Formats: sequence, C-alpha cells, structure tokens
Amino acid sequence: MFSLTQKRRREAIAAATCLTEALVDHLNVGVAQAYVNQRKLDHEVKTLQVQASQFSKQTAQWISMVEGFNQALKEIGDVENWARSIEMDMRTIATALEYVHKGQLQTTCS
Repeated sequence: MFSLTQKRRREAIAAATCLTEALVDHLNVGVAQAYVNQRKLDHEVKTLQVQASQFSKQTAQWISMVEGFNQALKEIGDVENWARSIEMDMRTIATALEYVHKGQLQTTCS
C-alpha cells in the first residue's frame, strides 16, 4: 500500500510538473509574441519619427519658397505701381510741355 501511494504521489507530481511546464510554455509563447510585437512597434515608431522630421523640414522649405514667391509678387506689384506713377508723371509733363509749346506758338503767331 505504501508503494501504491508513493507511485500515485510520483504520478501526481509528474502530472503537476507537466501541467506547470505546459502552462509556463503557453505563457512564454504569449510573452515572446508580445516582445516581438513591442520590438516591431518600437521600430515603426522610430521610422515614423524620422519620416515626420523629414516631412517637417520639407514643409518648412515649401513655406519658405511660397513666402519668397509672395515677396516676388509684391515686388512685381510695386514695380508695376512705380511704372504707372512714372507714366502718369510723364504724361503730365508732356501735357504741360505741349501746353507751353502751344502757348509760345500762339504768342509768336499773334
């Protein structure tokens, strides 16, 4: 009877050991998968950070280009306004000279 109890005890211990190992193996698989997923996520985060930084730099360059373009358009507008102003001044001068010239012709002819 003692040996039957010991045999059953050994079998129970062996079964408990197998169960424990199976549970630990099952948990280890989940932990290993979580670790692999975490490493993938870390890699993706780093890649995303690099891409976001590059996009930010590119966006800053685009903004700079657009601001330069806007400044060039303003300068063109300023030159156009300046040219119109000069044209008006020249017309005024031409009209004044024409008026003076006509006045001199009339006084010489009279």
